[in-house]
Amino acid sequence: MTRLTTAIVLALTLAVPVLGHHSAAMFDDAKVIEKKGVVKELQWTNPHVWLQVVIDENGKKTEWSLEGGSPNTLSRQGWRATTFKAGDVVTVRFNPMKDGSAGGLFIGAKFDSDGKTIGRW
Repeated sequence: MTRLTTAIVLALTLAVPVLGHHSAAMFDDAKVIEKKGVVKELQWTNPHVWLQVVIDENGKKTEWSLEGGSPNTLSRQGWRATTFKAGDVVTVRFNPMKDGSAGGLFIGAKFDSDGKTIGRW
């Protein structure tokens, strides 16, 4: 190989973006939990959106972090950055964290105000 060919191959190799993605191994996909709470915020960010929901269980309020898809994918499914607003009362379904922490993988939600659902309900 000539020096020019080697340089071109090296440049093309380095120019390819790294296509990394984290695993979903931390979620227990064999379980589906359903809880009612109040939306704190929707974090409309790449690579995944996060829905923060405060859930009151027996007087103890806990903030749950639910991971969703990418903004690009969700927007094609009808989601917007304003789909969930702070103060919305929702029932959420999700795959919980395997370690028992207050988080999970978002499956779907139902809004108390009008019964509208989003995601897989």
